[in-house]
Amino acid sequence: MKKLVYTVSILLIACSAFAQDLTDALRYSNYKINGTARSAAMGNAFGALGGDFSSLSINPAGAAVYRSGEFTFTPSVGKISVDGTYLGNTTTDSKYNVSIDNIGYVTSILTGENSESGLVSLSFGLGFNRLGSFSMNMLAEGSNSNHSILDYFTNNVNNPVINSDDFDSYYEKLAWDTYLLNYDEQNGEYFNDITDNNFGQSQRKTTDRRGYINEYLVSFAANFNHKFYVGATVGIHDVYFKENANLYEWDEKNNIPYFNDLNFNTYLKTTGSGFNIKVGAIYKPTNNLRLGLAVHTPTFYKFNDLYDNNMSSSITYVEDGETENYYAEPDKEGVYDYEIETPLKTILSGAYVIGKSGLISVDYEIVDYSSAKIKNGSGGYNYYDENKDIQNAYKTVGNLHIGGEYRVNSNFSLRAGYENFPSVYKKSYLNVQNPNGNASYSTISGGLGYKHGNVFFDAAVKRIVNDNYLKPYPGAINMAEYNISQNNVVFTLGYKF
Repeated sequence: MKKLVYTVSILLIACSAFAQDLTDALRYSNYKINGTARSAAMGNAFGALGGDFSSLSINPAGAAVYRSGEFTFTPSVGKISVDGTYLGNTTTDSKYNVSIDNIGYVTSILTGENSESGLVSLSFGLGFNRLGSFSMNMLAEGSNSNHSILDYFTNNVNNPVINSDDFDSYYEKLAWDTYLLNYDEQNGEYFNDITDNNFGQSQRKTTDRRGYINEYLVSFAANFNHKFYVGATVGIHDVYFKENANLYEWDEKNNIPYFNDLNFNTYLKTTGSGFNIKVGAIYKPTNNLRLGLAVHTPTFYKFNDLYDNNMSSSITYVEDGETENYYAEPDKEGVYDYEIETPLKTILSGAYVIGKSGLISVDYEIVDYSSAKIKNGSGGYNYYDENKDIQNAYKTVGNLHIGGEYRVNSNFSLRAGYENFPSVYKKSYLNVQNPNGNASYSTISGGLGYKHGNVFFDAAVKRIVNDNYLKPYPGAINMAEYNISQNNVVFTLGYKF
């Protein structure tokens, strides 16, 4: 029964905690490429098109479509707003982000002086694309709570009853040292004043996240007869994730004896690197129709977590009316190493060129997120239970990318795109409904391109919306709903040679 309760709880998405679980596996598996402004404007549907540096991270055969060399540089700026609804109350927080999404170099080498058959050309690409961004601020606040993080701590130390010297230094020990967790010698159990007085306190959770996944890549591709293109990319991933979070609980109505407030601060910094290999092909059965296929191996990551917590409290003693403030932190920061293997990805693509003035392109990604694995934790931990949770929680999904381009004249083009990422969560497990089973992530985009001589300029505007449910702290029975909207402006400056 204890295992069942644990599994159901984890499937409903816990808040950030230092023990690695299915949340970590998803964070580094379910990325959405940023890349160039042209690709962004067209929904990143470049698996059958190629000829854009973002395609090297989608279908490496796209490098062979190049007829000349190219250099691209892509900065972006955006604002992400998050509406957090918790205990019937909605609050909003936001953050501006500025980043470099792409730097790329591609060169194409003809195999012969007038070669138009057989092996026409070889292409080489070098650079980076940003695959994902974690940066956002989140806020959720509500009153009249029917649970507390102290309830979670108390249950942990009472099941079974353990000595305070054995408390977790980053969790229960902090509550003990700040006099939020107490021991009843007569009944032989631990207690806290919030639970004993039937809750009713207010709660606020603030989260500040930063970070990215960057892919540094080397691509090789070949063009056969201008009809069949093949390529391969070796991708080296650089990952940085940092989260500062604060849980604040306070007795707004002054109904809880002794307890005034608590602050529980958590800090997590994850750094890591990994690699994968992508192979792909593009075939042109006619001059207008292009078909693409790409396979991405799992990305093999090695991560290092650096984590720390602290806790403070304010308590007014009923006996003398004196108020005391307490503070506690662990003796040192925690450090932990582990590995993650992300799912394999298959991308099916098709594009149709409409005369000399337009095109439409579609990519369909197939990913089985239940195949992700966490491995080789410090001390030989094997993550057997966590990997079973991943298998039970996640499913296979199809991510859709659609893009179009209209060439107004030889120098000016208009573009539009759409992306949809269905929820990776199963709707239920063990007859428990998962609110994230219907969570969605979609992007609407548009843009333009202008070229003059060897120089070109592309711009895109992206509107991203998604929603998900998160627990504000471990063991919480109420979840916060976060509705996230993001507006990005992306620019690419390029030079062909």
